[in-house]
Amino acid sequence: MDFDELTAVARQIVTSAQRRLPVELRATAEAVPVCYEPFPNDDILAEGWEPDILGMFVGHPHLGDLAEGAPLPPQILLFLENIWDYAEGDPAIYRDEVRLTYLHELGHYFGWDEDEIAARGLE
Repeated sequence: MDFDELTAVARQIVTSAQRRLPVELRATAEAVPVCYEPFPNDDILAEGWEPDILGMFVGHPHLGDLAEGAPLPPQILLFLENIWDYAEGDPAIYRDEVRLTYLHELGHYFGWDEDEIAARGLE
């Protein structure tokens, strides 16, 4: 699949995942922008992230304190070419991994650590 196709599928998966969230989380989750990128950019790599990272949450968490200086707005980044590579070109695995990565990063937005994310089944 090319990047436009990967993006179209990912948008559908994210929308579907949002619809399945508990009602008390849904509106807040839908308000967090999701950015679809092929790969992490040079700034992300310069921060020490691995080039094959699948996604990340940036900005201040929901109900968290604003960062000092000029904070990034909260957003979820999904690196679609990396997810496609991780799925080894299998569309079903790609769809599942987009959903899992989105939910994992959404958990970070809600301020949950890795254990809390796992306890909620968002890993």
